[in-house]
Amino acid sequence: MGKARAPERVTDESSEPLIRAKPLPRRLPVAGTPPELVPARMINEVLYCERLLYLEWAQGEFEDNVFTVEGRSVHRRADVAGGELPARPAGVAHGSVGEQATPAPAAATPAPVQQRRAPGRRADRDEEGDEPAPYEARSVWLSSERLGITAKIDVVEGDASGRLLPIEYKRGRAPDVPGGAYLPERAQLCAHVLLLREHGYSCDEAAVYFAASRRRVSIAIDEALIAATQAAAARAREVTTAAAIPPPLVDSPKCNGCSLVGICLPDETNLLRRLAGEDLDAAVEPESPPLEADGSEELEGPLEVDPWGIAGEARADAGPGDGDEEGEAELRRLHPARDDKVPMYVQEQGARIGLAGERLVIYSRTGGQTEARLSNTSQVALLGNVQISTQAMRALLERGIPLCLMTYGGYYMGRATGLESRNVELRVAQHRAAADEAFCLSFARGVVVSKIKNARTMLRRNHAAPEAAVLSELDQLARRAAEAAALPSLLGIEGTAARVYFGAFAGMLKAGGEARGEFDLEGRNRRPPRDPVNALLSLAYALLAKEIATTLGTVGLDPLLGFYHQPRFGRPALALDLMEEFRPIVADSVVVAVINNGVVAPDDFLRFGGAVALRPAGRKKFLLAYERRMDQLVTHPVFGYRISYRRVLEVQARLLARVLLGEVGAYPSFRTR
Repeated sequence: MGKARAPERVTDESSEPLIRAKPLPRRLPVAGTPPELVPARMINEVLYCERLLYLEWAQGEFEDNVFTVEGRSVHRRADVAGGELPARPAGVAHGSVGEQATPAPAAATPAPVQQRRAPGRRADRDEEGDEPAPYEARSVWLSSERLGITAKIDVVEGDASGRLLPIEYKRGRAPDVPGGAYLPERAQLCAHVLLLREHGYSCDEAAVYFAASRRRVSIAIDEALIAATQAAAARAREVTTAAAIPPPLVDSPKCNGCSLVGICLPDETNLLRRLAGEDLDAAVEPESPPLEADGSEELEGPLEVDPWGIAGEARADAGPGDGDEEGEAELRRLHPARDDKVPMYVQEQGARIGLAGERLVIYSRTGGQTEARLSNTSQVALLGNVQISTQAMRALLERGIPLCLMTYGGYYMGRATGLESRNVELRVAQHRAAADEAFCLSFARGVVVSKIKNARTMLRRNHAAPEAAVLSELDQLARRAAEAAALPSLLGIEGTAARVYFGAFAGMLKAGGEARGEFDLEGRNRRPPRDPVNALLSLAYALLAKEIATTLGTVGLDPLLGFYHQPRFGRPALALDLMEEFRPIVADSVVVAVINNGVVAPDDFLRFGGAVALRPAGRKKFLLAYERRMDQLVTHPVFGYRISYRRVLEVQARLLARVLLGEVGAYPSFRTR
């Protein structure tokens, strides 16, 4: 952003000097100038998928999946710097050599590689007669300003004559293709060879060790491969400096199993562009052999179409307000339907959270303790006066696990996180959009219309006998919201629709016996809620706001800067924007379910000073019901595949990011029918 400047002094002849602030520039800078040196891994990725290159290098996006974790396991030995290489030839001026942990700038004096005799026989030697190389070094970091390339080479072997062989470790199986590997991998190895030559070493070939096959494959380096590698490095700079994300691949097998597919959303983006009338024929990639499913350096080889084995998963039992009808289109679901990790809630006042190895330990005031594995935890929510040690907080931040802080009554206060998304380009786009009144109005119309329509669906599905006049009025209000001329008039329409909806809300409650009268509802009230139903609604909305704010932060959006709800101190305005369409089908649905199924009873509530709140035991039951709802599978009304509500929130947030970056014309609202 533009740097603030001192105010100008402007003198008027008829008055004292006036102080006038000099206006700041309105145009925000384009984020992301690439480094001069292209990593060899990015040469691999630009040949594999230019969009993947842009997401990782220009926008700083990355996400783990089973394949990337397995790839790091294969690399765990090669990533430990050490070993021995022949002495560098004298008089070499280009580039630099150093360990990955302490890289030296290009053209500087090389950092010494840790000296150690080469080990004996290793797993990547598949012939009994092989002898260990007299020289070997691991995790060798090289750079060259002249070539414009940098790389960390897994293993470099050498003989007494000074001839070197760079080796790259891959987790997959060796493919049966000409050249021993696909072009992206061969170009990456070629970059390693060029760097070694630049430093004066003799290097004629390279090798890839495929861990699944336990086989080393030689890679020949010829002039054609060198030209392709240099062109790929130039293309990587060109794609990144264009400041425009390349379009997604169309129906490509490369997307299967890609760890960034949930961020990229290739099929979803293409469908929305197709529905908007764009011609995607030009984006279809030419015929090519089935390459590996992920462009990261660890992943290799073709993958099955459904790597998680979930394509035929049965439909879950539908609950109140589910959007489980068939969608307008059915796409490949390239990402898991659910997250393996689950949130952890701590609500006992005076409880303490500590760290023991890879586990969080919750110590109760009564002396008991509960444990939760960090690898299985998606977020930690503290309700009220709960303490957490700095060691435990640091472990959460290092692993990207948000720590959400809420009041004892459940109001969302904020969150503590480590470094989330590094996508500065997306934040710039969000600020630009927030200053665009036309965009804000268009987006707000969509979410308000969806909220009203979803509320109407809730009444139609769960009300014992919904009045035709109520359903008709909500339908008319949705039409008016779609044509609202300004945000203030839209707020008025939304308020009217809320009064109509909550006027009929009690008809969805079917509590029997003595509980019937305890769960009467006469309109919406809050701060504080004055009856049990409103207490449940307030808690449900607070939990949903927390969920969406956390998701937005993970995606790279600022939860405080909204388009419909205007920014206000401490209010997660954007979270409230996206929350509107999910209030009826998630939050209200949970409230209706816990009352009608007898999950909460009248004695689960405290009443004091005209306010009503849940007791700890009742809150625990409600939290479990809320988490069951978030984990429930639902058919996406636009894309047709089934994913959990928690995954739906992430998909919607990432689609909003695609809208802000200009890939998709309008935000696709989530509306049930």
